[in-house]
Amino acid sequence: MVQPPIDPKSADPASATEDTKRFDADKVLLEKLKHTIKLSDVNPADYDAVFYPGGHGPLWDLAEDKNSAELISAFYTQNKPVSFVCHAPGVLKDVKVNGEFLVKGKKVTGFSNAEEEAVGLTKIVPFLLEDALQKDGAIYSKGPNWEPYAVEDGLLITGQNPASSKLVAEKLLKKLTK
Repeated sequence: MVQPPIDPKSADPASATEDTKRFDADKVLLEKLKHTIKLSDVNPADYDAVFYPGGHGPLWDLAEDKNSAELISAFYTQNKPVSFVCHAPGVLKDVKVNGEFLVKGKKVTGFSNAEEEAVGLTKIVPFLLEDALQKDGAIYSKGPNWEPYAVEDGLLITGQNPASSKLVAEKLLKKLTK
């Protein structure tokens, strides 16, 4: 069990929202985070859904992670919702279901090329999320920069940017309560 890393930009007080302030003040939740299990130890039978928060980190550590790809595929094929916010849809880059990219022909969103350009990181990130999703056959769409925007296509729920986190969580909770 390990403490998951937090993207330094996400921890920046300038990025704080009412939801992240509530999260940061939740002592019970913060204690639980100190005991997070590794992806390689996750059994999909023990969980109802996947929710990957954003930050740039997933582009480096999870986009190429075999355990992550296998878990997402397992949840999806077991008819369980999978959801991703901001840069987290980048973890879908190599995820396949029945030999096809999971995102092929699916409506998705994620951090846009325009938003990446606005933060000055297009030459730093390992790949541009919008381009990678389209390359894998996704039907990519986006809303205005920095505004909440989420797309739901069957079991797949994606949000464009940090402002979309709450919207994605609400869509996921609605799907789980059906």
